[in-house]
Amino acid sequence: MEDLGPVAWPPEPIRTERLVLREPGTQDRVAFIELASSPEVHTYLGGSRPRDEIEREMPEVPERWPGSFVVELDGKMIGHVLLRRATGHRRPAAAGRLDLGYLFLPRAWGHGYAAEACAAALGRLAAVLPDEPVVLTTQTANTPSMRLATKLGFTEVERFEAWDAEQWLGMRPPGRAVQVSRGGELPNH
Repeated sequence: MEDLGPVAWPPEPIRTERLVLREPGTQDRVAFIELASSPEVHTYLGGSRPRDEIEREMPEVPERWPGSFVVELDGKMIGHVLLRRATGHRRPAAAGRLDLGYLFLPRAWGHGYAAEACAAALGRLAAVLPDEPVVLTTQTANTPSMRLATKLGFTEVERFEAWDAEQWLGMRPPGRAVQVSRGGELPNH
């Protein structure tokens, strides 16, 4: 993973109405294993891996690098948001750009947590790197992820085939603010 340039790490926690985004810690290891081994979470990501294999390979403090945020609700990890430099991206429009990724446990789906957490992480990023566009890639079949990309202000750059499925690449212009309400919906403007 490439660093995020002048972004100080670890950051102060980001607090939203319901969530805290913070750096990963040892207390998050079990939730990261659950994320990585969940067939539901990995439906559009090539499938999950066996839990025992993940348990053996997972470090004591997982996913600890600049741009990696645990999403916490009521003191427990429910998801993971990543902002990283897409240096190895196969699509020229995305190569070298900041890339947003997210994974949430199935029990957290449908409550607007992903929209709230991603908007908060993008807001922090825009405050520190205001001139940086952000890209996001998802399978077109992943309807919830496609809706989230739209809510967050990403617009389609291209569609392409990869991993035996149609992929969608979107871009969010630099400095664009997104406010997401408690239900995960954008307020009407």
